[in-house]
Amino acid sequence: MNNPLEEQGLVHLPGFMSAAQLDAARKRVAELESEEGDNAGAEFRKEANAHRLANLVEKGEIFRELISLPEILRHVGEVLRPRFKLSSFNSRSADPHSNSLQPLHADMGAIPDEGGYWVCNTVWMLDDFTTENGALRCVPGTHRLGQLPQNVLADPYAPHPNEILVTGKAGDVVVMNAHTWHGGTANRTDKPRRALHGFFCRWDKPQQQYQKKLLSPATQSLLTPELRELLAIDDPLNDEVSLAPKQLSGFLK
Repeated sequence: MNNPLEEQGLVHLPGFMSAAQLDAARKRVAELESEEGDNAGAEFRKEANAHRLANLVEKGEIFRELISLPEILRHVGEVLRPRFKLSSFNSRSADPHSNSLQPLHADMGAIPDEGGYWVCNTVWMLDDFTTENGALRCVPGTHRLGQLPQNVLADPYAPHPNEILVTGKAGDVVVMNAHTWHGGTANRTDKPRRALHGFFCRWDKPQQQYQKKLLSPATQSLLTPELRELLAIDDPLNDEVSLAPKQLSGFLK
């Protein structure tokens, strides 16, 4: 049987979120955007033409539930076997009538190394993804090239002849080998286009957002043993690799 995640670099899971999960995630994102205001996303970075939130594991039970769902972790494990950890969990909302176009990129500027693939992203659609509202574009199969688009393309912002647009319904989830060239597109509608991004990395790589430092003692006390392992809270190796001086480049949605 064909494996789209292995062959194309992504798998689309239609209707994956329950109605209750979708409603809870939408409500909590709206609350956080209102509460954090101009400071929203500060734990990661801010972006022109888009609203961001960061460190979502700290900010709601719904996010801790979603990021640990077994089927999601199974797909992530297909990319990052044999061990992996959550690198960050953020949201990104492409602003209405905005030039939210991103260049084609691989997350973290990552190229597979002797250990294989080391980045994997999950995209949780909180709104429908359409051809007009800033849906994800990607170039299937590019996870196998071992190259970064900015090094081989004349213009990573330009349409690629082999790119596809990943559209879908609110509640869908896409799991993507994040070495696959991809980027958000412009939102030409009058409504925001919201999504969650659960980003994972291989066990020996540093977390993009060092969870042990970001999560409060109160939140850490709520974590199940499985979540503590997924977040690498108690692992000395994670402290070593995440705190060591490092140079990480590229985009992470």
